[in-house]
This record gives sequence, C-alpha cells and structure tokens, in this order.
Amino acid sequence: MTYEISVAGLKRDLPICKLNDSLSIAAFVIFGDVELTCACAKALLEKAPEFDYMVAPEAKAIPLIHEMARQSGRNDYFLVRKNKKAYMDGVFEVEDKSITTAGTQKLYMDGADAKKMKGKRILILDDVISTGGSIAAVENLVNQAGGIIVGKMAILAEGDAAKRDDIIFLEKLPLFTADGKPIE
Repeated sequence: MTYEISVAGLKRDLPICKLNDSLSIAAFVIFGDVELTCACAKALLEKAPEFDYMVAPEAKAIPLIHEMARQSGRNDYFLVRKNKKAYMDGVFEVEDKSITTAGTQKLYMDGADAKKMKGKRILILDDVISTGGSIAAVENLVNQAGGIIVGKMAILAEGDAAKRDDIIFLEKLPLFTADGKPIE
C-alpha cells in the first residue's frame, strides 16, 4: 500500500506503515533521494524568513539542512543529537516524544553550538512535523541557548500539524487508519 504525494514539483509514492492497531503513517524519507532533497531545500528557502543559522534534529533532516545550507551559501548549521558525543562540551538536553519513536528520547545540543546561537536569528527545520514534539524539543534547546527563533519549517505537515499557523511547510500529509485509509 502506498500514498502518492506531490512535493516541490516531484511525485513520490510513500509506503503506508502501520504504527499500531488504529494508526498508520505514510513513510517520507529523503535519505538517498538527491533530487527530492534538492527540490525541497530550494522550495523551503523561497519561503524562509531571514536567518543567521539553521538547526535540525538528527537524523532524517540532515540531508535537508545540509542542502539548504549549501544552496543558501552558508557554511554553518547545527544538529541536535540523539546521543551525547565525546566531543560535545557544555551540553544542553531536553526530552522528546516523537510519533515514529517508541518511548521518550533525549535530544542534546553542543555547548559550542549554543554559544554561536546566542542572540542570533535561528531557523528550525525538520523533514516532517506531526505531533510537534521534536520541533518543540529543538525550540526548547534554542531558547536555552539564547537564540531568537524566526521560523519553524518542514517539508511536510502531518495530520493536525497542517492546521498550525506557527510552522511553514510545503505540503500536507494525512495520517491513515490501520488499514491504510486517509484520516480526514
């Protein structure tokens, strides 16, 4: 079972994946799809407010933030990590619950990145916003770092996220019943 979506002028068939007995999602993964990543980065940059830095949670947003940095001529961007790394110092952390991750996870920001963000205009990115948990966690970390959030963007807004007026996105993505029918 698949769901056809058109985003940034490209069509893709997304596999429908059952999450539980009542809910399925259409899996949107830009890993390995260079054409889609480049087109979405361009389309999002056209809608982006003025910013100094971009930040995104790992991992599925990494190709997007990298391509947006490349296309916009920026050399720096920041990632919020799912695990502390030995090279990270002065780490900020927050809990996150995502629709695609079982249980609660922690997200971490490097203290060096936080210092660069202080007082700067920050654009938060993700591939898909659904419950908003990951974006809220990144927003919390940026606020702790003293960054000024100028926008929150994603390629797709899933389910009720498409009704939010505080995010910028390219297309809506429905949620699905367990048997793969779109939830209106």
